[in-house]
Order: sequence, then C-alpha cells, then structure tokens
Amino acid sequence: MDVHETIKDIKGQFRLFMNGVASQSMREKGLDYKLNFGIELPRLKEIAARYEKNHEVAQALWKENIRECKILAGMLQPVETFYPEIADIWVEDMRYPEIAELTCMSLFQYLPYASEKAFEWMADDREYFQLCGFMLMARLLMKGNQLTERSEAEFLDQAMATLQSEGVLPRKAAATALKKFAVQSKENGKKVNRLLAPLAKSDKVEIASLAGEIKLETEYWH
Repeated sequence: MDVHETIKDIKGQFRLFMNGVASQSMREKGLDYKLNFGIELPRLKEIAARYEKNHEVAQALWKENIRECKILAGMLQPVETFYPEIADIWVEDMRYPEIAELTCMSLFQYLPYASEKAFEWMADDREYFQLCGFMLMARLLMKGNQLTERSEAEFLDQAMATLQSEGVLPRKAAATALKKFAVQSKENGKKVNRLLAPLAKSDKVEIASLAGEIKLETEYWH
C-alpha cells in the first residue's frame, strides 16, 4: 500500500473504534483537535501493530490535526530516520500534554540521541520543549540511565529552577523526573531532599506541596 492508501486504511480503523463519550469528555476538557475519535491507548497500540513502521506514513500522520493520527505517528516512526531536527519540529507542533507524554513513551526514549535532546529541551524556555525534556529525562532515569557528575549537576539545576517557575506543565514534569532520579539510590535521594528543603517552606502553596510530594515518594522508596 502507498502512503495515501495506508493513511486511509488507518483512518478507517479509527472510525470502527470511535468512542463518542471519551471524545466528548476530552473536548470538554479543552482538547480541540480538528478530529478526536476518543480511542483509548491499548486499542491504538493494537491498530499500530497491524502496520510496518514507515517514515513517510508517520510523517504524514503527524501533520494531521487528529488526536489518534498524532499518537500513531510516534508508534509508526522508525528511529533510524527520525533525525534531531525532525524531533524539534514535532515538539514545536505539540499542543497537548497527552501527545508529549505518549510520543516520549513510544518514540523519543528510544532515540540514540535521547539524552542530548533531554538536556537541550529542559534548558529551553518554551513550554512544550521543557515538558518533553523532563518527561524524556524521567523515562531515561526509569530505564536505569546513570548521569555523570556534570550532567547530574545540570539536571538538578534545571529541575530546581523549573520547580519554581510559572509553567504548570513543566513544573509537574520536573517533579516527576526528580522523583525518578531520587529513587535510583539513597545518595540521590539525599541530594534531592537537601535541595528541596528550602522549597518545602515556600509561601507559594503549589511549590511547597510539590516539594513535599517528591520528598514523600523518596522516603517511601528508601
């Protein structure tokens, strides 16, 4: 099948599994895609499994302002042809946290340059770049990636600055990445808790509660 036929076929699958209630509920939460079939993740994984990974198909799917097309794009994109500059273009195009999270999960974490991108994006002041940077870092830490002394200092620096920033989404993602780092070892847990001590006393409620949440999880694991 050529690209056009494959996309048509995929959209046919979407129509079969459309979930109007889920789609309506997402719309009410402000997810205003041109089209949203409300299909849940396990079903989308099943659909993706029916197709070979294909660069052209994935790129064409990504260009559609359709929730399910964007999610499937990450699942069907081969890692070998997904160059760093395309990764930046995709992040620039993101509008919803769900797409950021699922693309990090199905594609970004497997890229040979994932770690470089995580650091580059965390330091970017654009919301979705920061969000993807911290989400990606959390995934890499969950896979057991160890940071060098220098990269650890850079990560902790960025995460602490982001925790105190105005961006709600990057803040939450930074907190998640810090938790994943803290539970890697007792030593990491101590470092994070030392850095969090002043934030726990912050008069900004959301910052103090995030700091408390990270501390709690760290203590639970150690």
